[in-house]
Amino acid sequence: MNPKKIKKLNLKREKVIRDPVHNYIHIHQSIIKDLIDTPEFQRLRRIKQLGTTAFTFPGAEHSRFTHCTGVFEITQTICNNFVQNYQSSSPNDGLWNDENRLTALCAALLHDIGHGAFSHVFEDIFDTDHEQVTRNIITSDSTKINQILKQVDSKFPEEVASVIAHTHHNQQIVQMISSQIDADRMDYLLRDAYFTGTNYGLFDLTRILRVMIPYEKGIAFLADGMHAVEDYIVSRFQMYQQVYFHPASRGMEAILILILRRSKYLYENDQLKGDYKAPNLVPFFEKNYTLSDYLNVDDCVISTYLLNWRNHPDPILRDLVNRFLDRSPLKSVQYHHGQNYLINKLIELIEEAGYKHKYFTLKNFSKDLPYDAYHPNAKKPQTQIEIMTTNGELHELSEESSIVKALTGKFQIDQRFFFPREFVRREEFITKNKLSRNKSNAIFDEFQKTLKLF
Repeated sequence: MNPKKIKKLNLKREKVIRDPVHNYIHIHQSIIKDLIDTPEFQRLRRIKQLGTTAFTFPGAEHSRFTHCTGVFEITQTICNNFVQNYQSSSPNDGLWNDENRLTALCAALLHDIGHGAFSHVFEDIFDTDHEQVTRNIITSDSTKINQILKQVDSKFPEEVASVIAHTHHNQQIVQMISSQIDADRMDYLLRDAYFTGTNYGLFDLTRILRVMIPYEKGIAFLADGMHAVEDYIVSRFQMYQQVYFHPASRGMEAILILILRRSKYLYENDQLKGDYKAPNLVPFFEKNYTLSDYLNVDDCVISTYLLNWRNHPDPILRDLVNRFLDRSPLKSVQYHHGQNYLINKLIELIEEAGYKHKYFTLKNFSKDLPYDAYHPNAKKPQTQIEIMTTNGELHELSEESSIVKALTGKFQIDQRFFFPREFVRREEFITKNKLSRNKSNAIFDEFQKTLKLF
């Protein structure tokens, strides 16, 4: 990439975006400003970063837009630190070549451009892949994003997309955006902690960025900053336990999945018509959507359909929608595979009470790996965190930290079975079903008895 051409892309005067996490997002390049102004990027304002989590933590209304600009700012700070302290002076010295800055910044800004409505919910129900969509948005001739990137070079979109795909030849850039300690994770932990009002995700960002060092195969961390890296790993672990795995948030997410499942069934049976049409979802119901179709769906579109469906003649869809809009999350029980016979018993009781379990229950499996060392034969091998000693030797983090070693390679698993909340509220259960009071009490008591066996 021609450095002179890149320099021409600089703004005469920097632009700034005020941000509650980073104070200011600094924009120096016209291409970054232009990318932010595209319809594809502005769409991220209408997609919540944490999906249904705002039903549990009311402050969590922040968007993918603010997260992406935050990742951009952290990446820019990393580049600045590298230029100041570790700038390359010869082709093979393994240090930072600032000609890669624009690639890193564009990849950071656009890394989540392909997220669907309500973040991962849309992906789960319609079997889409936000990372693949991100690459498609970047490389498709039909998008403004692509047209702006091509102003740098005709092959620049493919170069940026290769960072998202983890195939870029420079692993320093890839690890800035996607690794076990990257700009993406660091921003969302701090941002999500801020907006949920929790302290679990807080860590010393300034110190971590200060001790980052580029080397031939990627990015390492100086040994005297290891405790800041430890703190980051523990903070991430705690955020998953206390916020991302929260059962009430996932109970609302479960309802949304069931709503989309039921609406798909109604569409396939010609019962989603008239005032209750959902034209933007039709391509997904039919599994025949284009990139344009994908970009025409966001949280606002789904929310509008939910409001329309509140009075739909189908009692199942109407019930589910009212539960979602009025915040009546599904309850849940944790279970393991050896307890499937108990889950089947609960399903039998739910069916006996007059509920179709396909639309009122859901098995959900959530997991996270706080940290892992590199395993080359793994399906998706992790880039391990390297600690650089004073003599330049590299040591994998868990070899140096007993705290991290305790978490290394250990999946945090939360497997739940979700069901309507009235099954733990006797009077509500009796009121909602059409059975006799004696029959209702019998089913309710048997349900409670089974729950105690988990």
